[in-house]
Amino acid sequence: MKKPNISADWTKTISDYEPRDEREAAEKKEILALIEREGDSILERNCAYAHMTASSMIVNQDRTKVLMAYHKIYKSWAWTGGHADGDMDFEAVARREASEETGICGLVRIGNGPASLEVLPVWAHVKRGKWIGSHLHLNVSYLFEADDSLPVRIAEDENSAVGWIAVADLDQYVTEKTMLPIYERLLSRVNDC
Repeated sequence: MKKPNISADWTKTISDYEPRDEREAAEKKEILALIEREGDSILERNCAYAHMTASSMIVNQDRTKVLMAYHKIYKSWAWTGGHADGDMDFEAVARREASEETGICGLVRIGNGPASLEVLPVWAHVKRGKWIGSHLHLNVSYLFEADDSLPVRIAEDENSAVGWIAVADLDQYVTEKTMLPIYERLLSRVNDC
């Protein structure tokens, strides 16, 4: 279904992305297949079983720390990110979500575009008193650098803590163990983007 305010080439960010491994190639193919099947509705949450999201890993200038938020639903330290909600500019979505969730400003993108693509399962849960069924996040990930001396703040409706975590200690903070390999892969790309 084509909506008049949605650009015909909004999938270019995804189709132009060069996968770096077999997993990314398979997940890029799946994202593009779902877009082909569902059309523009995949940009919004009304496509209940799969929709576009954007996330970011934010590192400090010397790349020794990562900014994370303690996510209330997952009860784990996590990256920032959220739903596209009709926005075709995934980098803008990742920036907006980072700012909303942590209060951080002055993000500088690392690299020339997305750092990774993922198909992420989201299990059924309750959010703001509403039941949300299991679904997929078709995610576009970005790497950013920020000044770790700038103030940060929590977003009370989404997280209960925000802070800079030493990259070397990440596995001690992330309890959502299926996400740890994704975070580690992104962090390994910080210096080669």
